[in-house]
Amino acid sequence: MQPNFTRRAMLTTTAAAAAMSALPRLTFAQATGDFIMSTIKTQDGVNIFYKDWGPRDAQPIVFHHGWPLSGDDWDNQMLFFLAEGYRVIAHDRRGHGRSDQVSDGHDMDHYAADVAALVKELDLRNAIHIGHSTGGGEVAHYVARAEAGRVAKAALIGAVPPVMVRSEANPDGVPLEVFDGFRAALAHNRAQFYLDVASGPFYGFNRPGGEISQGLIDNWWRQGMAGGAKAHYDGIAAFSETDFTEDLKAIDVPVLLLHGEDDQVVPIDNSAHKGIKLLKNGTLKTYPGLSHGLFATHPEVVNPELLAFVKA
Repeated sequence: MQPNFTRRAMLTTTAAAAAMSALPRLTFAQATGDFIMSTIKTQDGVNIFYKDWGPRDAQPIVFHHGWPLSGDDWDNQMLFFLAEGYRVIAHDRRGHGRSDQVSDGHDMDHYAADVAALVKELDLRNAIHIGHSTGGGEVAHYVARAEAGRVAKAALIGAVPPVMVRSEANPDGVPLEVFDGFRAALAHNRAQFYLDVASGPFYGFNRPGGEISQGLIDNWWRQGMAGGAKAHYDGIAAFSETDFTEDLKAIDVPVLLLHGEDDQVVPIDNSAHKGIKLLKNGTLKTYPGLSHGLFATHPEVVNPELLAFVKA
């Protein structure tokens, strides 16, 4: 069978190859500890796994993953920015990936406190924080409370702020029954639920004519199943019911919002279009036809956009 080399697949492969071509000259740094996969312990005793690659004196970029995934979701972006000379860091949220599968603390206050602990342990300053979906909420909650000098900029991709769930204050939000359905599906058959999400709305693979990547589907499922069911169950309330309005208002640093206009998971009208109005120094860029997982399906579009923002 002949390989099906579509134009998008070739572009993605070329971009990945370009990033990989820069790695051999960096791998010599492994002996001096410049490529680190380790853990920190939070104040409440939770081990948080993180990857820390690149020169210690380079500007750090911290990546915050979405629900129910892990830091591995940022592999493409970490290789891309590593090749550009940045220090890149990605952690697994508590209960997710390789971090401890604790039963408690699965809320935005703990998520932000865990990030603060990581930042303090690594003594990160002038960092750029990039978050997707739930990770975007985590970024907003952390950056609004960060110590002076710790954060230079933030980027939120397909992010949940200001607030997802419908209420009297947010009448056009997503009905609570939708999130109750997520919880029921997770409790009933988490493995099948995660397969359905990844192969359907998350990447827009349910749209007619969509170019389906089995690799993305399998990798999403792999990351999700590596985490803990309790953390993921509680995390649904964390990403859907947390109100980030005051966080967005409090952020002083530049913030870039990137959002797919065909986002079926975090509808753009209830998120980015509202969030940009709350930020003091925000920029919104939207993409017709792109899905919730746009940074994974279209890194050739998103990565240069992020790089331009970081360098500006």
